[in-house]
Amino acid sequence: MTEHIEPKQIETDDLTKVWSVTEYCARHRIDAEEQALLLKLFGPFATACELLHNAKRAPRFR
Repeated sequence: MTEHIEPKQIETDDLTKVWSVTEYCARHRIDAEEQALLLKLFGPFATACELLHNAKRAPRFR
């Protein structure tokens, strides 16, 4: 079964918000080396989805 949805009915998702790469790295404890790679890949700004799927972060153990 399909349903027609008007574009105005769709709300923007949090993953489509645009972030500053440096601010995202600071908030998510991403090291300087990984930040440099993200800046090279995306430039100064990227969507949250792009950053989430491309950033690597060390696990937080005790």
